[in-house]
Amino acid sequence: MKRLIVPFVITMLSLAMNQTIAQTGETYAEKLGWPKGSKVVIFHVDDAGMSYSSNQGAKRSIENGIATSCSIMMPCPWAASFTKFAVANPKMDAGLHLTLTSEWQDYRWPPLGGIAHSHGLVDEEGCMWHEVEQVIKNASPDVVEQEIRAQLDRALKLGLKPTHMDSHMGTLFAHIPYLERYIKVGVEYGIPVMFPGGNNKLLIESLNNPVIKKLKSEGKWKEGMKLPDPEITKQTGPVGQKIWAAGLPVLDDLHTISGDWKPEGTDISPAQWGKYKAQKFKETLTKMQPGVAMMIVHSSDITDEFKHISASGGSRYADMLSMLDPDLKAFVKSEGIILTTWKEMMERRKKVK
Repeated sequence: MKRLIVPFVITMLSLAMNQTIAQTGETYAEKLGWPKGSKVVIFHVDDAGMSYSSNQGAKRSIENGIATSCSIMMPCPWAASFTKFAVANPKMDAGLHLTLTSEWQDYRWPPLGGIAHSHGLVDEEGCMWHEVEQVIKNASPDVVEQEIRAQLDRALKLGLKPTHMDSHMGTLFAHIPYLERYIKVGVEYGIPVMFPGGNNKLLIESLNNPVIKKLKSEGKWKEGMKLPDPEITKQTGPVGQKIWAAGLPVLDDLHTISGDWKPEGTDISPAQWGKYKAQKFKETLTKMQPGVAMMIVHSSDITDEFKHISASGGSRYADMLSMLDPDLKAFVKSEGIILTTWKEMMERRKKVK
């Protein structure tokens, strides 16, 4: 999700041109019927279906931890296994992590629309492109919509009724015509599409994160330094309003950077890393403004084979440990934070006129 940031800014700036934001002061959480001042959270596990380790991490985070939702990468080798599990456990909040890239070096996947029928969406290896920018350069909106529908069709064939849709690596937020097709399909099927259209305090933190990293690398960062809010976060409202008007729920905020959290020092144990992330989530929940927010993790119960996929195994395992952390669970309860799902969000949206 961290690759979402720059394309997201470009897209939202373009969409917001010549539009004004209605300042109602009412959060989407309130519109959905939660009490004024409530902090409502979806702890969301991305990348289910990507690997066996990813599947196990998602299951453990939801069944035994505080995670409440997940989304599945339908083109990936372990997608069918996780989808069948979700179908057999209908209380699980499982959506689609719409996938238009295949980013790893050796562990890769082609589009479900078929290589021969996906001109512009595949590289010289017959797999989806590694980078978001390559998709934008080569793939037409029609082909992207075709692939969205192919992934949805596979889920439906397996018996899954997706609770929502979101975007792997943020590709669908990177280009206006892609975003339009994403919303179009969601509205057509009555499936919520993940979009932060509210106060976006945590999104501001996520957008500023790479700026802070750059300043630190240049020796220019000072603790306590205040960065200006990214201008674009003031202008996400119009798109959220359109999605709401189409009958779908909208988030007030989105947090995407837990993958960058790692304690300083050497010889950090998995338990220490997981505890560190749990503490960072407590801090994030404290900073969060009232409303409904989605916090993204990439929980994986790592096996030795995962190192052949990605070097991110340590962070993903720590994500899972943070979701299982009893102190974080107790903190959520003591602070009166409400945990929700996309399924509940949509049920509540249907009741609002």
